[in-house]
Amino acid sequence: RIGSATSLSSTTINTRLQELVKLFKERTEKVKEKLTDPDITSDDESPATSPAKPAPAAAPVPPPAGEPEGDKPAGEEHYCEMLCCTFKYRPWLDRLKNYRFPSSIDPLTNLMYVLWLFFVVMAWNWNCWLIPVRWAFPYQTPANIHCWLFVDYLCDLIYLLDILVFQTRLQFVRGGDIITDKKAMKDNYLRSQRFKMDMVCLLPLDFFYFKVGVNPLLRFPRCLKYMAFFEFNNRLEAILSKAYIYRVIRTTAYLLYSLHVNSCLYYWASAYEGLGSTTWVYDGEGNSYIRCYYWAVKTLITIGGLPDPKTLFEIVFQLLNYFTGVFAFSVMIGQMRDVVGAATAGQTYYRSCMDSTIKYMNFYKIPKAVQNRVKTWYEYTWHSQGMLDESELLVQLPDKMRLDIAIDVNYNIVSKVALFQGCDRQMIFDMLKRLRSVVYLPNDYVCKKGEIGREMYIIQAGQVQVLGGPDGKTVLVTLKAGSVFGEISLLAAGGGNRRTANVVAHGFANLFILDKKDLNEILVHYPESQKLLRKKAKKMLKNNNKPKDEKGAPGDPLIIPPKADTPKLFQAALAATGRMGGKGPLAQLRWRLKELKAMQA
Repeated sequence: RIGSATSLSSTTINTRLQELVKLFKERTEKVKEKLTDPDITSDDESPATSPAKPAPAAAPVPPPAGEPEGDKPAGEEHYCEMLCCTFKYRPWLDRLKNYRFPSSIDPLTNLMYVLWLFFVVMAWNWNCWLIPVRWAFPYQTPANIHCWLFVDYLCDLIYLLDILVFQTRLQFVRGGDIITDKKAMKDNYLRSQRFKMDMVCLLPLDFFYFKVGVNPLLRFPRCLKYMAFFEFNNRLEAILSKAYIYRVIRTTAYLLYSLHVNSCLYYWASAYEGLGSTTWVYDGEGNSYIRCYYWAVKTLITIGGLPDPKTLFEIVFQLLNYFTGVFAFSVMIGQMRDVVGAATAGQTYYRSCMDSTIKYMNFYKIPKAVQNRVKTWYEYTWHSQGMLDESELLVQLPDKMRLDIAIDVNYNIVSKVALFQGCDRQMIFDMLKRLRSVVYLPNDYVCKKGEIGREMYIIQAGQVQVLGGPDGKTVLVTLKAGSVFGEISLLAAGGGNRRTANVVAHGFANLFILDKKDLNEILVHYPESQKLLRKKAKKMLKNNNKPKDEKGAPGDPLIIPPKADTPKLFQAALAATGRMGGKGPLAQLRWRLKELKAMQA
């Protein structure tokens, strides 16, 4: 019909005109904002960053024939065909077959080298502990001599492999560069003091066996490989989380070895004087090693209750034993004290700080409630972090290492903050080093309404509650780990940086704090990010200051919703119909529009 066709065309024209008006208004607002704010240079929210070069993609491996792509097995199965049978074997066999020994070894970080040092130290301990036993006690006999020689030459083989395979492949630093060249590593080892000691260790004194018999003292040079022992201690302590336990075990082993050598010397002295010849020497009854070890313990620790020496040899031997025992025992006690003191140094520092604080509070008569909160803070901070201030630990590290640690700990949280999204990545890295960790006790006020905001807070652990309402105690929202608040205060100016609500710690909360001063010092070097942050902060402040009706909140409901204006062309046609006094569809439509306008008014 004529009326419906005219109505459809007018609706289309009206919709298009409204879209154009909306676009013109948006453009006008952008130009107006650009003129009033000089920081806004473009419509892009993030500064241009240099794109990283994409890594070359690996060629896709097509699935086997007859197997769909989505149904690939989780683990690949390996089979081995032998004669007429098929056996299943493990994939680590392939890795073992295809393994190639490295051309150079990093002695500081290579765990395989630490494992090899363990075997070298075991061979060294075999020689240090059993050479005195075989020399003094009659435990090496012609019946078991082949067993002793087998283990001896197995230890010699380990020494030889250490010289030929491992020591010539160790990396070293020269002029600040890490040298990995084979010839340079080999020459460095051949010129070192360790090579000379390794050569002395493997002196072929075993050829004297053919002349004097199998004498264990001829293997004494094997005990000179002590450098491998101390290197193993350093490498092992570097990878252990509780190295002080190993230090206590090692110091105890030193004491046991001293008693072991003394027991061997006592049996040799008894055999020299004659077993059972006097009351001082060993009488030959019972287990010889256990009896002599018991005598060595009583002598070195100076317990007393020993029989008096009779001959001059026995008196001199006993005097030397007493002097050596007093010196060795005092050295062991002092070393054990140092080990235990180093293990509990942190705990001692914590106790001294807490005692000083308590003494200060008692001197100024601080209320007990405040003192209890201070004690609670000390105990929780120490048990949760293992230290009172994390910055004291990181101060000794260079900036690059501090940055690496900060990225691993805090980057995932900071990168999710909406205010910093799109900023320069290096600016965020610099900001991570300025974060401070603070612990809040239950019901502690993190910030109060109306105070000047100078910090941004990131929740690392725990929860905080935002309070509001007429009484200021109504919980509006609970923020958990990973949440951020107070970020607008970092960039707000002109009185817009006051806190709008109270924030209270719900339980123990560990927060990261970024000061406004630190952020301003960082933004001096990143002007593009500074413009972006200002723009975002203004938008966030503008949204927060809008009244509820402007944000789209429902107002008073209309009985008849407002209709779009009638197009001008259609209005002209209706006016012409009224002037001519026609009675067609246009006249009826004109009469209806008048009624609608009257009802809306």
